[in-house]
Amino acid sequence: MRLGAPRIDPVDLDNLTEDQREALGPFLKTGWVINIFKTLARAPKALKRFNVWGGYVLSDKNDLAPRERELIILRTGYLCGSGYEWTQHVEIGLRAGLTEAEVEAIKTGADAPGWSAEDAALIRATDDLVGDHFVNEARWADLAFLTEKQRMDLVFTVGQYTQVSMMLNTFGVQLDKGQTLDPDLDRRG
Repeated sequence: MRLGAPRIDPVDLDNLTEDQREALGPFLKTGWVINIFKTLARAPKALKRFNVWGGYVLSDKNDLAPRERELIILRTGYLCGSGYEWTQHVEIGLRAGLTEAEVEAIKTGADAPGWSAEDAALIRATDDLVGDHFVNEARWADLAFLTEKQRMDLVFTVGQYTQVSMMLNTFGVQLDKGQTLDPDLDRRG
């Protein structure tokens, strides 16, 4: 976490505008609206469009296997210093097949012991995208185990979660009730 308090307060679910209610509709139906969506509801038209693209990235239309997708989402969130993103996706990653040891190793990166060549290639490509916004020829070749569409989805996923991390960090979105911040991501000054 970069900030100890929100810069942009989440909306009050009891006092929503019509646009906010419409943008939050799918979440309101579940009865559980997390802080990222309550914060982004301050810009309801943006939230509606954000949910369309985010829905693609997290759906089975994304050709990356859920475990691979979560591996790169967690690495992106970690590199971006997004405590909120990390906290949300650790649980999702574990459900997708990552182990607790792998989640911890994501922090170290591709050189942590135990990664397969494929996992290490995914992590290195993520590092390149976050750090340089480009995957060089050698790293691209290391991704030969992926289809062309999966390589595109890797770039789409890292791009989406880099943007998400920027929003979370800058807006000061705080953890949801009951969550605990990983001390390695406590970057509050």
